[in-house]
Amino acid sequence: MKATFKIHYDTQFGQQLLIVGSLPSLGKNKKDEALEMSYLGGGVWFAEVDLSKTKAKSFTYNYLLVDKSNGIVYKEDGAPRKVELDKTLYKNYILQDAWNPYHETENAYDTAAFDVIFQTSAPKKKAAKKSTKDAKYTFEVNVPRINKDMVAKVVGSVDELGNWDINDALPMNYDKERNLWTVTTPLKKNHHKLKYKYVLVSTKDANHVELEGGYDHVFDIQENDPQTYVRFADHRFSYDKRAWRGMGVALPVFSLRSEQGLGVGEFLDIKGLVDWSKETGMRLVQILPVNDTMATYTWVDSYPYASVSVYALHPLYINLEAVGALKDKKKMTKLANLKKKLNALDTVDYEAVMNAKMDYLKEIWAEKKASFFKDAKVKAFIKEQEEWLLPYAAFCYLRDKYKTPDFSKFEKFAKYDEKEVAKLFAAKSKVKDDVNFYVFVQYHLHAQLLEASEYAQDKGVVLKGDIPIGIYRFSADAWTAPHLYNMNGQAGAPPDDFAVNGQNWGFPTYDWDTMKKDGYAWWTSRMTHLSQYFQTFRIDHILGFFRIWEIPIDSVQGLLGQFRPALPLHINEFESRGVRFDFDRFCKPYIREHFLGEMFGADTDWVKGEFLKEKYSGAYDFKEEYDSQVKIQAYFNDLKASDEADQARLDAVRDNLYSLHNEVLLIPALGYDDGMHYAPRVTMDKSRTFNELEGYQKHTFWDLYVDYFFKRQEDLWASQAMEKLPAIKEATNMLICGEDLGMVPDCVPGVMTELEILSLEIQRMPKDPTISFGHPGNYPYESVASPSSHDMSTVRGWWTEDRGDTQRFYNEILGNWGEAPEHCEPWIAEQILVQHLYADSMWTIFPLQDLLAIDGELRRENPEDERINVPAIKHHYWRYRMHFSCEELVKQSAFNSKLKGLITASGRNTQY
Repeated sequence: MKATFKIHYDTQFGQQLLIVGSLPSLGKNKKDEALEMSYLGGGVWFAEVDLSKTKAKSFTYNYLLVDKSNGIVYKEDGAPRKVELDKTLYKNYILQDAWNPYHETENAYDTAAFDVIFQTSAPKKKAAKKSTKDAKYTFEVNVPRINKDMVAKVVGSVDELGNWDINDALPMNYDKERNLWTVTTPLKKNHHKLKYKYVLVSTKDANHVELEGGYDHVFDIQENDPQTYVRFADHRFSYDKRAWRGMGVALPVFSLRSEQGLGVGEFLDIKGLVDWSKETGMRLVQILPVNDTMATYTWVDSYPYASVSVYALHPLYINLEAVGALKDKKKMTKLANLKKKLNALDTVDYEAVMNAKMDYLKEIWAEKKASFFKDAKVKAFIKEQEEWLLPYAAFCYLRDKYKTPDFSKFEKFAKYDEKEVAKLFAAKSKVKDDVNFYVFVQYHLHAQLLEASEYAQDKGVVLKGDIPIGIYRFSADAWTAPHLYNMNGQAGAPPDDFAVNGQNWGFPTYDWDTMKKDGYAWWTSRMTHLSQYFQTFRIDHILGFFRIWEIPIDSVQGLLGQFRPALPLHINEFESRGVRFDFDRFCKPYIREHFLGEMFGADTDWVKGEFLKEKYSGAYDFKEEYDSQVKIQAYFNDLKASDEADQARLDAVRDNLYSLHNEVLLIPALGYDDGMHYAPRVTMDKSRTFNELEGYQKHTFWDLYVDYFFKRQEDLWASQAMEKLPAIKEATNMLICGEDLGMVPDCVPGVMTELEILSLEIQRMPKDPTISFGHPGNYPYESVASPSSHDMSTVRGWWTEDRGDTQRFYNEILGNWGEAPEHCEPWIAEQILVQHLYADSMWTIFPLQDLLAIDGELRRENPEDERINVPAIKHHYWRYRMHFSCEELVKQSAFNSKLKGLITASGRNTQY
C-alpha cells in the first residue's frame, strides 16, 4: 500500500519542494523532517511513501518550498490537505495536487467574510458510483465565488464527464467542512489524455452557466485497477471575469439610533443598519471596538480604545428589555420615561446612559440570580469563556470596591492570584453575587452581539470589527498577566497632520519576546474570541507589529517617543562627521532668553521665576520639580482659573512649557544605558534647537535623522512583523485589514501583501508623501478605500478647513473647472462617492455621514456635529449619534434607491 504525490511547480535554481504531514514518513508535521520530493522535469515534482505499516485511518499534509541559498521556507496557503485511508478498498493512492499560493489575491475569498458573501446551496453528499473493474477518480476544487442558485460540475473529454456536453456534466457535492466541491467516479483507461474543466450551473436557469477560464486540466488515465484511488486537487476554480468588489458602511455602535435604544446604539440595533445595507446593496457593516472601557464611570470612558478587557463587551451596548422586565411596574414606567428623554438627545449622554443601565441590570440580576446558573446555555458560555471571564468579573468587583481600576490599590489582590480570586466565586463567599453580576451581564451581551452577527450573516452582510493595538494600563489583562507588557513605557504614535505633537495613548507596550515563547498564545486566544462575532476585522495601527512608538512614562505628549525596536545612532556617527558630541546641547531642553518672550508674552517673568533656573547668561534649565511634562501637568491640574479667559491663558502657558521640554535633538535609546546610543527626536527640523545649530551640524543631524527614520530600520521592522503577524493570521479565518496610516515604513506594503492583509487607503492620507491626496483610481485591489475615518473630520467638515486644499482637491482630484464651492454640496459628495465606487479596491467602506452627504435633505445641517473623534484632544468625548433612527433610514426609499443605483452601476452589488 503506497501513496504517490505529484504536483506542478516551476521552481528556480536552488529551490526544493518538500512534503510535511502527520505520517512518520512525512516528518510528523515537523518542517525539519519533511520529505524531499524528486524533480521529474517540466515543472513536475514527485514523491512516494509506503503506507503498508500505518495504522492511521487518515493523514494530513502540506507542501513546502525551500530556498537553499538562504534557508527560507515557504509554506503553501490553506489548511492541511487530508486523505482518508481505506485498506479494504484501495492499495494505491495517487494524489495529483496543485500548489496553493500563499499570497494569491483570491485567497481572500476563502475567509469567513466571503462565506457570508458567497453562500451556496450546499447539496448533500452522494455516494461514489460502484465499480469493480475501474479505478476511482476524485475531482476536488475550491469555488469561493458562487451564489445560492448555482452548483459546480465537472465536464470533460470522456463519457463519464459528459464528453464536453455541459448538460451531461458530472454534478459535484459541496464539502462545507473543507470548503471544497468534490465528486468521485470510476473512469475507464483511455489512450488519450483526459481533459476537463469545472463549470458553474444555475439550478433555476439551465442556460445560466459559467465555464472555467484558462487552459484545460490535462491528465493521463493509465490506471484501471479498482484498488487504485486517484485524486485531482485543483486548487481553485479559474474565473474568467473581474475580481469581486463590495461596498460597506462604517459607524460606531454607540452612534446608532433606534426606537428600542436607551439614548445610545445597542448591539441589537446593528440589525437595523444591516437591513438598510441590504436595502441599498451594501455587503458590510463596520463598527469600532465594543469592549468594556468602564474605568472611571465618567464620560472619559467613552473612549473605545482603552478597554479594561480585550475579551469583555461593554454594558453600554446591552438592550435591557432583551435581558428581561422588572417585576416592579413603576420602575418599568420610569425606565420608559427615561428612554424617551435620552432618545430625544442629539448626542450620547454617556454617564446618564451608563448609570441607568447599570442600575437596571443590578435590579434584574437580583431577580434572576437564583435561576441564572441553571440555564444550559449559561453553563456552556461560562465553561467556554471562564479563562478570561472569571478574572474579569473579579477585577470589576474590586474596581467597584476600591473605586479605582488601578489594581495596585486592590490591597491583597494587588497582585493577581488565581486561587484567591477563585474564593470570591465560592459558594460560601459573601461577595459571590457581586462578582457573578458581571458574568450575568457578559452572558447577555454575548448573546445579543451573537444574535446581531448571525442576523447579518443570514442577510448576506459581513460584520467587521476593530482591534485596538494596545491594552489599557489599568485593565484585567494587565492585572492577570503583567509579564506580557512593558508597564514602564507608553505606546502612542508619532506626529501627523491630525496630531502635530504626536499621540500618547498611555497604553503599556507589549513584551514581544515573552509573548513569542508560547507562540503568541495571547493573540491567538484574542483572535479566536473575536471570530465568534466578526467575519473580518481591522487591526488598529498595524504598524505597531513592525515597531511601536514608545514614549517615556513621564511624558504627556508624544514627541519625545522613539520607535522600538530600532537600531539607534551611536555618538561615533557624529564624531566621525566632525560634530563633537555635546550631551547638554543635544539632549537637554534648549531654553534661551531670546525666544521666551515670544512664547510666553506677559507671563514670561512668571515662567522664568516659577519653572526655570538660569545656568548661564541667557540660557535656562527646568527646576527639578518641573523637569518632566508629567510634573508640569500635575502643577497646572492643581491651579484654579478665575474664568474661561484665565483658563485659556493657563492652558497656553502649560502647552508652551511642554514645548520647551520637547526642545531636544536626541533622546537616550531604549534598552541602552551606556550613554552612547540615541534616537533623534521626531520632527526635529521643526524645533528651535535644530534651527539654531551651526550649518555643518545641521547637515549632519539631518542626514542621520533621515537614515534613522527612513533607511536603517527597514529589514529589522520587516522581520519583526513577519514573526508576529503570521501567528495572528493563522489563528483565524477572518479577513484582515490593517490600518497602515501615518509614518509608514517602506517595508510595510510588501509584508502586508505577502500575508494577504488588506491595506487602508484614505484619500486625505496618501501613502506617497509627495502628493496631497490619493486617487481611488490608483488603489490596489488588496485594499479598503475610504474618504475618511473616525479620527478625521467628515468630507463636509474637511471642505471648509483649508481653502487651498479644497481648491486643489476640487480641480486636481475631482477634475472640476473653476472655483470650488464654499461648502461641500451634495453633488460634490456624490462625485467623491462615485470615484471611490469605481476604485479597484476589494472594499469601499464609507462612514454613514459621508453617504448621507449626497442628499441635501437627509444630511445633518452642521457638519461639525458629525465628527466622532479629534485625536489631538487626549480626552475627547465620543458621543456622536445619527440624527434619525435606522427604522427611518430604511424608509427613505428615494435616497436608498439612488444609492443602490450608484452602487450597482459601479459593479459593487454583484451576487458573486
